[in-house]
Amino acid sequence: MFRIPWKHAAKQDYRQNEDAALFKAWAIYKGKYREGRDKADPSVWKTRLRCALNKSTDFQEVPDRSQLDISEPYKVYRILQDSNPSADSQGSPMIMQGHHTDFPATGVHLARPQFGANGESSRKVGSVPRERLVKEEPEQHGVLLESRLPIGRPLLPTELHISDFRLRVRVFYQGQMVEEVVSLTQDGCFILQGSVPVGSERIYGPCAAQRVLFPRCPLPPGMAEAMSRLLPHLERGVLVWVGPDGVFIKRFCQGRVYWDGPLAEHKDQPNKLDRERTCKLLDMSTFLQELERFMRGEGPRPCYKIDLCFGEEFPEAGVPKSKRLITAQVVPLFAKELLLRLPPPSTGATQQQSQAHRDEGHRP
Repeated sequence: MFRIPWKHAAKQDYRQNEDAALFKAWAIYKGKYREGRDKADPSVWKTRLRCALNKSTDFQEVPDRSQLDISEPYKVYRILQDSNPSADSQGSPMIMQGHHTDFPATGVHLARPQFGANGESSRKVGSVPRERLVKEEPEQHGVLLESRLPIGRPLLPTELHISDFRLRVRVFYQGQMVEEVVSLTQDGCFILQGSVPVGSERIYGPCAAQRVLFPRCPLPPGMAEAMSRLLPHLERGVLVWVGPDGVFIKRFCQGRVYWDGPLAEHKDQPNKLDRERTCKLLDMSTFLQELERFMRGEGPRPCYKIDLCFGEEFPEAGVPKSKRLITAQVVPLFAKELLLRLPPPSTGATQQQSQAHRDEGHRP
């Protein structure tokens, strides 16, 4: 076994020449960094090495030996003696670990509509094409499934480590999408009106998470007035992130935030997020169990999309989401891509796979 220093680049005592030396060396070796020509980016260097280690069949992380909450944090890995898969595992589907990081660090921004006087939106073409949201090589994002489905065996590994932490966030004003961002950092993203709250340092370090701001755009008079009253209460926003065992959120803002999703207690009455308290929105083990049943044709597609509503109670029987002033949809992309790349379910394959692709179309 061996250890690798794993200090966060945002820490005050971070020393790039020492703490990022191994990550830098790997970037140079892979041709991803040319000293004197490219801008130094220790966070990207670390991500590349982590992904390489996760994908490798020669190394395995030892989480119970790692220490990430000390002043000099480190991760522990072991060298595997036999990297050849056993005969029993040849027919099992595989999920490749690690995720590609060739996106710009600022995220992927798409179109932002302009509201007319009647509240309708006209979409402007963004500078980044939709194809960049999902790369043509999905195996680099940690979601490649083989098509062999041996009868009598689990179709998914019993211990599965998701390392694709990307979130797609769409913001809607009365049902019209005004912002779409894909967060690219493992620290998740803030959805907020103002500055990142200091309290986030207790979770992921100082301001490491990406920011998704409520955009300013022309609005009908009545809607603009309501927006001006609500936005000041959303200054500190919410933090959403993907962890090893699910998707989580923490509310920091004064304004009330409600949600709906896989773990929501109610489907026809409001689910309120408590302030300064972490809430699990999606449970990884439950999602994978439901995915297993779906692959066998024994259950429906697992739910993974999460809806947030700011300042108004949600959900509410008989009231569509499009009637709410500000809503957001959060999609963990590991789940979306798993479903899109699934082998055909055992029964009803054509209809269910077609439905899976239709559901990923552009809709709130």
